[in-house]
Amino acid sequence: MRLKEEYSHNVDDYDDEDSETMSQISVGALQQQQLKNVVVVGYALTSKKIKSFLQPKLEGLARNKGILFVAIDQNRPLSDQGPFDIVLHKLTGKEWRQILEEYRRTHPEVTVLDPPDAIQHLHNRQSMLQCVADMNLSDSYGKVGVPRQLVIKRDASSIPDAVAKAGLTLPLVAKPLVADGSAKSHELSLAYDQYSLQKLEPPLVLQEFVNHGGVLFKVYIVGEAIKVVRRFSLPDVTKRELSKNAGVFRFPRVSCAAASADDADLDPSVAELPPRPLLERLAKELRRGLGLRLFNLDIIREHGTRDHFYVIDINYFPGYGKMPGYEHIFTDFLLSLVQSGYKKRSC
Repeated sequence: MRLKEEYSHNVDDYDDEDSETMSQISVGALQQQQLKNVVVVGYALTSKKIKSFLQPKLEGLARNKGILFVAIDQNRPLSDQGPFDIVLHKLTGKEWRQILEEYRRTHPEVTVLDPPDAIQHLHNRQSMLQCVADMNLSDSYGKVGVPRQLVIKRDASSIPDAVAKAGLTLPLVAKPLVADGSAKSHELSLAYDQYSLQKLEPPLVLQEFVNHGGVLFKVYIVGEAIKVVRRFSLPDVTKRELSKNAGVFRFPRVSCAAASADDADLDPSVAELPPRPLLERLAKELRRGLGLRLFNLDIIREHGTRDHFYVIDINYFPGYGKMPGYEHIFTDFLLSLVQSGYKKRSC
């Protein structure tokens, strides 16, 4: 064949420069061949999220499974980087959303976790729980709803009248309207009396406080995988306490790794996890309704009931580093995205 004849020259015919060039081509070809067998995940995360999520154990397990995490350089055009199989992100800002949307349009073969527009619904507590409310989920395993709530966008002095008009029952949990993952967005206040409502700072969401035995269930969702852990929460408020207390009590982030309740000696009626079939149905409906695959739910059980649950918060790309066994769950999920029909890049 002609091709074979073209490369039948004696090796002595090449000078040192030609030899070095051929060596570089061979190495480059080898690297390209190796990358074909690797799932390349480009990530754009905050430094805090990188530290909590990309832990050495995760990266080591990922390498063993043929997954390579590559940092996305925000100072370079995204289309000039990669090629990627998956883009994993948790950055905020209108400019970043536009970059991602354009990238999704021009690179349909790449899976973006998750679509920026879908994530935006969770950044506003007014729309965050609407999907759950619309679902009205109730079956033989239990009922899932959301606490009654009211959005206050301005004018704190109008809050008492607005609460009375809406018929909300004290005490009320006040949460910032914007849920952007910042420390401030996780701060809570508990208002015990009508007068103190004027001390709150709009924009905010007011939710009726539901007694739940001081324990919430944090339900992590990674694709179709579900992992549930217990966390300590705000204690129940008795009628006596409500009549004796007044004012607004402020709390930092209530649910955190240090507040794990999995090993605590709890009343079985409080500690019992929500039924698995109920959670699976809820997660399936929310994946479809929200258009997301990486999120978690804060769920409480109404105290004194066994099967009446409330979703009180939803977070995109939560602190998976606090989820037991997240390394195996997450790497299996990434592999499943490629293996279940998502297009692999062609080099």
